[in-house]
Amino acid sequence: MVNVGNKKITQRKATAMAHVFLGEEIISHFENDELFTKKGPVFQTAIIAGIQGVKKTPDLIPMCHPLSINGVNIDISIIDKEHIDILCTVSVEGKTGVEMEALTGVNIAALTVYDMCKSISQKMVIKEIKLLEKTGGKNDVKVKS
Repeated sequence: MVNVGNKKITQRKATAMAHVFLGEEIISHFENDELFTKKGPVFQTAIIAGIQGVKKTPDLIPMCHPLSINGVNIDISIIDKEHIDILCTVSVEGKTGVEMEALTGVNIAALTVYDMCKSISQKMVIKEIKLLEKTGGKNDVKVKS
């Protein structure tokens, strides 16, 4: 692990995104921006799973520091008749960034959507996962969409 002992504590935030193809077959089952399967409400469950993923990041990625997370926000939106976007924003007051936590959260949320919808169709594709923005620390980064 990188020694962060001499770094200053700052407010840090990162946002990651997943673009997921669900297909019309799955999207057509949604009512009021939610789909209820035999496993339960898809988006609500994916949000909880994503938050758990954020909290478990140092257990999954060996060189990540355990962090005291200040906040996690996961938003899932139906973009069109075939796609959804998942955004995960993580904030912390600390000596190291939260990019990996945001990326892990969005991955786990996307995988949960896949798991909960696979009984309807297995044609889903988790197309793109990327860091959109990070602030705090040495460099701020904003990726053009």
